[in-house]
Amino acid sequence: QVHLVESGGGLVQPGGSLTLSCAASLRILKLYNKGWYRQAPGKERELVARIDVTGRIEYADSVKGRFTISRDDDRNTVDLQMNTVKPEDTAAYYCHAVPEGRTVGYKYEYWGQGTQVTVSS
Repeated sequence: QVHLVESGGGLVQPGGSLTLSCAASLRILKLYNKGWYRQAPGKERELVARIDVTGRIEYADSVKGRFTISRDDDRNTVDLQMNTVKPEDTAAYYCHAVPEGRTVGYKYEYWGQGTQVTVSS
């Protein structure tokens, strides 16, 4: 059984910073593309950022220049550094892993349980 466990969510003021971390329980996931998605109330889940096994990165336009995704395959983690956060960043954030070459919806993908980020003064 593979587990992805997120941590680091919470309440942050607009303009502040927060770091989310996702730890995977299975080392084979170093061969997986990893990413962060988010879902706000009443909205569909959307991509925030993802990083493939070669280190190639993709960001949503809404977070470019503010968020940074990184992976550490020795520690089997993927982090999301969130800077200059905005109220519209408020959402549940989910860690995701999928084999290289596959996308969301593939039968062997994995999701974390989610961590809430609330941006409010």
